[in-house]
This record gives sequence, structure tokens and C-alpha cells, in this order.
Amino acid sequence: MLSMKHIIKIVLIMLFLPLYAFSTSLIEKYPSYEYVFSEFGIDGSYIYNVDFEEFVLHNEKKIKNFYEHSMKRGDALLPLIRRNLMDDGLSDLFIYISMVESGFSPAIVSPKKAVGLWQFMPATAKHYKLLVCNSFDERCDPVSSTNAAIVYLRKLHKQFGKWYLAVMAYNCGEGRLEKAIKKANTDVLHVLLDNDAKYLPLETREYIKKILLVAMIGEGKMLDFAPRSSTPSVDLMQVEVFGGTKLSYVAKLIDMKENELVKLNKQFKKGLIPKDKKLYMIMIPEDKMITFYLKYEIPEESRSIRPHLISHYVSLGDTLKELAEKYHTDAEEIKTANNLSDDTLTLDMLLVIPVSEELFEEMLND
Repeated sequence: MLSMKHIIKIVLIMLFLPLYAFSTSLIEKYPSYEYVFSEFGIDGSYIYNVDFEEFVLHNEKKIKNFYEHSMKRGDALLPLIRRNLMDDGLSDLFIYISMVESGFSPAIVSPKKAVGLWQFMPATAKHYKLLVCNSFDERCDPVSSTNAAIVYLRKLHKQFGKWYLAVMAYNCGEGRLEKAIKKANTDVLHVLLDNDAKYLPLETREYIKKILLVAMIGEGKMLDFAPRSSTPSVDLMQVEVFGGTKLSYVAKLIDMKENELVKLNKQFKKGLIPKDKKLYMIMIPEDKMITFYLKYEIPEESRSIRPHLISHYVSLGDTLKELAEKYHTDAEEIKTANNLSDDTLTLDMLLVIPVSEELFEEMLND
């Protein structure tokens, strides 16, 4: 006959064996978990955390569906957001913060009146210099809002010292997280997320878990953030238009469907560029850029670059300085015309080069 000690041991094994088996299946199912956790500053052992395992068990199917819908919704914008994150030295996995915040809907509004891909509240938007008015909302501009989110996340990381803390503060606020850390007397993740102690609101406890799970799903698919539709892959570029321009006019000019152009520029309400400023930046597909510059005329007094433009495909060894000398123009003007954040050029990259009228006519007649 088995002793009570052996019976208790068998019962404990039976109770914990399913959880151990599920942990093992998590590792097999999501081999990228170590990379994902490391990018957020989380120890790999968190994969064995019981609360995290239970969260995955109960939400995996729902979050996989959310992931798929989000990817279809935001396919055109993802390379741009990813590039902005990486250009600023942040992990491209932080794109999953935007996914969880908005499902990649540029103009989505939350019940709390937060707006855009990164869900900025009006006060936070103002603090990070995002313009919000009746005719224009930069929270819906993928470039401006992503840049503001980068600044905010960097500020939170500097304040708390760890990326997972910055992410949680992004959700619940700095003050709420500071109180939680003080009450828990630690900033260790699994302690802060303890469901019994409730140091943080349920929304925040699930927020970080959702980001980790959706990142594990995405990275498990070897995601490259290229558009997933059947249409050819496109990149987006910013170009200047003057105040008062209708997006319908620009769409017709570059032979593009109006609703597709509006979808890329949700920051402009009713498809109309406001008249508050002389110039605004809008996004168009890269393959429409030459057509835009050939057909769209900005009033001379409003131009920030020369009106005459030629195309150039980057060859091996090309630099901005050399191209500026070759075409008798200015390197900064080339950067502005092509929306370049630095001097880096890639092979076969299409550039538009602002040149003098004389050189333009000369090359036109060659």
C-alpha cells in the first residue's frame, strides 16, 4: 500500500505535469521567445511563468486572429514604421506596441479619446508637439506619431531603466508604475504582474503579456513587414503639398485611387489639406514620386527645394556629396527632396535630384 507521502507526491506530479508540458510546447511553438524577451529586457525564464502560460492558453487563438487582421489592415504602413524605429536605434519589435495599441488603424479613436497608431491622448500629443485641430490631427500621421512615440518611449526608458517598464508605463502612466514599484519594493516583472497582489491594473498586466505574445507570433512567422496583399510590394515617401490642396486632386494627378491616397493620409480630415500653413507633408507610393514632381506645382515662394528635378538610380560608391557636385546642386536639398533622415544611400535606390533650370533643359535635350 502506498504511503501518504507517496500519494501526495503523485498528486503534485499530476497537477504540475500539464503546466510543464504546456511550457515545453510554448518553447517548441515559439522558438523566437528568447529573442523577443531580450528585446524588451525580460529574462528568458519568464516563459515558464504560470500566469504567462495561463494567459497564452486562454488568449492564443484570439490574439492570432487579431494579429492576422492587424497585418492586413496596416500592410502598407509597416515598412515605414519599422524603418523609423530602427533609424532611431530602437528595436523593430516595438512595432508590436503600435499593433496592440491600434491594430494598425491610423485613425482609430479609443473610448478614452486616444487617437492614432500609437494612441496619443490630446495632452500627451501636445506635449510631444503633435498638432491637433479641427482640420488636421498629426496623431493619425504615421511618421509624426511614430517619431513622437519614439521620443516618449526613450524618455520612459531613461526614467525606469528597462524597456519592459517603459512599455508598461506607456500604458498606465509613469506615476502609476512608480507607485507599483514602490509598493512591490522591486521592478522585477513577474512580481509587478502578480495577479493576487494586483500592484498594477489588470489592463496593464495583460498589456505587456499581449505584446509579448503577438511579438512571438509575428517573429515566429519570420515576419519581414512587407505588404502581405497580392499587389506588388511598395514603399512610401513623403512629399510637400501646399495648404488648401485636395487629396482627390493629388490622387488624380498621380493616377491613384482617391480612397487609397486618403487611407495613407488619415491625418487630414475630409481629404482636404488645411490652409493654416504654407506646406504640409503627405505620403504617396515611391513609384508615384517622379510623376508627382513632374505634374504637381508648388507656388515658387513656398518651395523649399528647386522646382526642376531629375531622377537618379544610386550606383555603387555614390554619396550625397558626390551627387551634389555632379549635378551642381546641394546635398541637403537632395536629402529634403527624398525625405532622407541621414546620408545613407542604398544600391539601386531611386532619388530625385533638384537641379537648376539650365541643367534640367540641358539633360532634357540630350
